[in-house]
Amino acid sequence: MAKAKGKAKKKNSRAPITILIIIFAALIAGLYYFFGPNSHKDRFLYVRTGETYPELLANLSDSGYISNPGSFDIIAKRWKLPEHIRPGKYLVQRGCSSFDLARKLRNGSQVPVKLVINKLRTKQDFIDLLSNNLEVEPAKLTEMLNQPEYVDEFGLDTNTVLCAVIPDTYEFYWNTTPDKAFRKIQKNYARFWTDERKAEAKNHGLTPTQATIIASIVDEETNKADDKPKIASVYLNRLEKGMRLQADPTVKFAIGDFAIKRVTGVMLKTQSPYNTYQNAGLPPGPICTPSASSVDAVLHAPQTTFIYFCAKADLSGASVFASTDDEHLKNARLYQQALNERGIH
Repeated sequence: MAKAKGKAKKKNSRAPITILIIIFAALIAGLYYFFGPNSHKDRFLYVRTGETYPELLANLSDSGYISNPGSFDIIAKRWKLPEHIRPGKYLVQRGCSSFDLARKLRNGSQVPVKLVINKLRTKQDFIDLLSNNLEVEPAKLTEMLNQPEYVDEFGLDTNTVLCAVIPDTYEFYWNTTPDKAFRKIQKNYARFWTDERKAEAKNHGLTPTQATIIASIVDEETNKADDKPKIASVYLNRLEKGMRLQADPTVKFAIGDFAIKRVTGVMLKTQSPYNTYQNAGLPPGPICTPSASSVDAVLHAPQTTFIYFCAKADLSGASVFASTDDEHLKNARLYQQALNERGIH
């Protein structure tokens, strides 16, 4: 009897330990359920403006951002995420837990978008770039850039609006509005035009907008940094003499074909306010978004007697300059001959 009672006591003493083990295991499982990894690879999540919580949850689940939507749903509601959806671009990292993801979305801890703006030739290029990288509706941005009252606020018009876009790297939040995005870009333009640069433009009889338009032509004429100031001097000399600019890149812009390698006589007759063979003075707006170095090339253009230039016959991309018709005709014939020999049309 004594031995039987001893065995019963041992069994009874083991019961609380077993219960504690079960409770501990359940606690660990619960913690893992909410705080364990719920994502298996790094991905960007885009939460649209106006997106509802059911839509967000469905996207997370159906698109495979998370493997356990149930745990996320419980935590999200605990954090009151359904009432505080914040649009933006979020990084869902590998190993991210339901708790971490819900907190990130609730706090609006989105990842900024680094937008690199290089040379853009048309307003549509700018619209496409922003709408492809930000939550910007193309129609709204188009309407904004074509609204005279809006662009007038920046001292621009609907033709010169791209003067405000200086190639650079910009940082935005994905859900930045078209207005805020443009204002940030324009602020960079305003910072660029220091009092010193404005004074340099004035010395050439130019406004910042006019200098930018000339720079856009220079930028399209050459990639050779050494040639840019001299090319700028050619156009400044032509303006001063009342000559037409006769810039081939403006013809390409007027036609809308930037792959043209050789501008022909027929092309020169294209009817467009941007065709500087047909119209005197500057075109109505820039034909590209020129680099800062091209703008500075205009501002630092040397005093020359050059009124002509053309590409060198060696097709190196460098230019040769002339002050007389005879010099220019000789240079042009050599260049045309080089094109013909290589079958470039």
